[in-house]
Formats: sequence, C-alpha cells, structure tokens
Amino acid sequence: MRSYVDWRSGFSFVGTILRKLSMAPLVPALVAVYYGENILPFIVTTVAMFGAGFVLEQLRDDRELGKREAFLMVSATWLIVPIFGAIPYLIAGQGTIAQPVNALFESMSGFTTTGSTVLAEISFEQHSHSILLWRQLTQWIGGMGIIVLMVAILSELSVAGAQIINEEAPGFSLEKLTPQIQETARALWKIYLGFTVAAALVYYGLHFAGVAPNMGAYNAVAHALTTMPTGGFSPEARSVEAFAPIVQWAVMPFMIVAGTNFALLWYLFNGEPRQLTKNPEFRTYLLAVAAIGSLLSVLLVTGLGIAEIPTNIGQLSGDLENSLRQGLFQTIAIITTTGYASMDFNTWGESAQLVLLFAMFLGGSAGSAAGSVKIIRWYIVSRAMGRQLFTTIHPSAIRPIRLNDDTVNEETVRDIFVFIFTFVSIFVFSTVLIYLDALRIGLDISALEAISATIATLGNIGPGVGIVGPMDNFRPFSAPAKLYMVVLMWIGRLEIISVLVVFTPSFWQR
Repeated sequence: MRSYVDWRSGFSFVGTILRKLSMAPLVPALVAVYYGENILPFIVTTVAMFGAGFVLEQLRDDRELGKREAFLMVSATWLIVPIFGAIPYLIAGQGTIAQPVNALFESMSGFTTTGSTVLAEISFEQHSHSILLWRQLTQWIGGMGIIVLMVAILSELSVAGAQIINEEAPGFSLEKLTPQIQETARALWKIYLGFTVAAALVYYGLHFAGVAPNMGAYNAVAHALTTMPTGGFSPEARSVEAFAPIVQWAVMPFMIVAGTNFALLWYLFNGEPRQLTKNPEFRTYLLAVAAIGSLLSVLLVTGLGIAEIPTNIGQLSGDLENSLRQGLFQTIAIITTTGYASMDFNTWGESAQLVLLFAMFLGGSAGSAAGSVKIIRWYIVSRAMGRQLFTTIHPSAIRPIRLNDDTVNEETVRDIFVFIFTFVSIFVFSTVLIYLDALRIGLDISALEAISATIATLGNIGPGVGIVGPMDNFRPFSAPAKLYMVVLMWIGRLEIISVLVVFTPSFWQR
C-alpha cells in the first residue's frame, strides 16, 4: 500500500538538526582540555553526529513539511539525538554508564530532562569533569526543546515552525507572541539563556560571599544548566543536599520560574506583567506549590511525616526552618519535575511520600520545561467536572468553560480528557509490566516503588521512592525494563500523542 508520508523529507530535516547539534559536544571538550582530560569521546561524537546528519540531509533536496512529516520529524529527532548523546559515555568507559543500555538510558534521561539515573557512583574520582558536564548540558539542550532551538536557527523550519513546536510541546501557542515564529523562538531561548546565566551568577555569588563553600564555578554552572530545564542532574552524589541551606533557598525561585509558561515570562519582560498575575494556570500553579509545600512542612515539623531521623541533616521534627525548607523544596522540585533533592525523602514516612507521589502527577505549566500532566489540564478538567455537576441540575443551561477571557472549545476539552486517559492507561500498564519484570529477575520491590519508577520516567520527573529514591538509581532494573523506561521518557517528553500517532496505520495511509 502506498505511503502518504514523505519520510525522506522528514528524516532529511532530522539530519539538518543533527548536524547543527554536532557542535554541542565541543563544549565539554573544552572543559576536558581545561582539566587535562580525554577529549576523544566528544570529538568522536561531534564527527558522528555531523556525518550522520550530512548523510540524512541527502535523502531529499526539495524538502517540505506537512503535518505528518512534522510528527515524524519531531518523534525521530527526540529518539535519534539521545542515541548519539550516549556515545561519550560509551567511549569514556567510566562506571555503569559504559554499558550500552545504561548509556542510552542516561542520555535519554538527559535530553528529555527526566533526571532519572543509572550512575552507581557520582563523583569526580569515578567520572571526569567533562563527562559530568555533558550530562548536565544534555538537559539544558532538551529543556526549552530541540525543535524550538532549531526553529530559532533554521529558516527552513520557520514556515512550519508553529506546527512542529506544537507537536513537540502541545499547548505552547508560540505563534501568538510575535508575527514571526522564528523571532518568537529566539526570544524565548534568550529568556531561557538569561535565566540560566542569572542562576549561575546567583549560585556562584553565594560561594563568592563565603556562605556556600561547595558551590564553586563548576558547580554553579552545572546546576544552572539543570535548574532551568527542570532536569535535576547534579555532579554531586547527594544532589542539592551537598550545599548550604541558603543554596537550597536560592534554587527554589529558579525552579518556579522554570515551571512557568515561558510565554508569560515573555509578556513580563515586554511590559505586560498583568498577563502573569491574571493567568489562572499560573495562579493555580502557585496555589498547588503553596498548599502541598505547607502540608509537607507540617508533616515534617510535627514528626508525622518522618519514618527515621536523618543523622546527616539534623532532626526535622520541631525545626521550623528546616521543615519548611525541605517541604517547600521537594514540593517545587517534584511539581516542576526538576527532581533535585535537598535530602533523602526515603527517610520520610509513608504519608509524606504519598503526598509527593500525588504531586508527581501535577506537572508545571504548559509551555514550560516541566513534564507530567501539566497544571492547565487539571484546571480545565476541574472546570469541566464543575460544569457537569451544574448541568446535571440545570440540563437546559449552556455553560462554557473559560480560560482568561477566552472560551475553551469543546474539542480542546475532549483532547485533554483523551490525553489524561491515555497517560493514566500507559501508567497503569507500565507499572504492572515493570513490577512483573522485577519479580522475574528476583528484584525485591514494592508496588509503591514500581508506581514511582513508572511515573518518574513517564512524567519526566527523575527520582521516585524506595529503590529509585533521590539518593539511589535505576541500575538494579533489567536491561529490557530500562529500555522500556527509555521509551516512557521519550513519549512522556513529547506528551505521548505526538509519538503514538506515528505508530498508527492511518498515519501512513490516506
């Protein structure tokens, strides 16, 4: 049967993206030169990406992107780029990520800004500065979005830019910001870069002021690279717990910004701050952070949310500042899907862990670097439920769902319900699959651990609880399970539908 998808054109654009991104490994290569480390892993990666990109570009000269080709290009880009991103780990041959499956897991977790890891040991004794920086850089590249970056660079993509961006990050609506989608993409990347630089300066400023002794220049840049993309990778084994409390307070506002719709930040910097304050999604986002953060803090300060007293950080029960900081930090890190840890919340009680598990399903704002379901979808679902209750009593009433001053059309409401149903269905199926596979290999995990491992990867969150807690890793799972989680991270980053549609027969037929 004849295919109605011009796959050559789609993969030709993937080649162009790959060739442009081939310069990225040169950044850690420069770091390797500075520290006297091996630059070969990054030179090989640059050559491989450039060569493969060049070959793919030759598939089609007169390239055009229709809707189907855009879906194919976006899905293929987010799969192929992480495959090449695994090359430095394999060539460096250091630690557990020297194994092919683990290397792909770490690379996909990086580019999708998931933050789940298979590293058994995170230290400069085990891994070079340059390899750990590459790990950080993959998250920064993936944070705002590879396609958004390419639309900002490539004039060939600007024609279909709005369409392919919506398929990479549904709900972005970039076309409404400026007349030129290419200029909009550039503006948002400038905001993203600006906040990254600001974060690095603030972090290093604390070190320079003498209040954050471990936050040197390397750590400041490394953590800025994974704060703004809501990634959560850290070159420190204990994540943000390795730093002084003031650093944890400083990271929180940047995580909140990273989980905010970047279109709202654009309005803020263009003299329209009311767009931020009157936005119902932003208000709901802050309300969720405040409510869950307060609940966790109360559980911790009263001792109700503590299973055991962590000796390395001091007693939380009765310590208001410590409990407030830990509760707020972990709430923000989980809701924004950043995945940093200010302490090992495996030491918390079941009640506090269940609150965190609930927060994993929320997500940040649409149009942000955050993953999971997203606050806007839950907001519209709640409004739809309220409308259903109202029309049950008043069946003849017409009550549209409003967002700001606009009416949400019924097709959008339907799409949101379909997405949530699909998300939950994949989550349930995957939880059972991961749990059964763990039993198959004799891995002793609880149902709660299987649940958290699934939502941590599908929701691009990073850590879970128990065996996949913030100070642990995903290494104990079998190779097939880790490959399956790679798929979960891939489809989760593209919000599921954009990937699944490529695998339907109707996609390839008229």
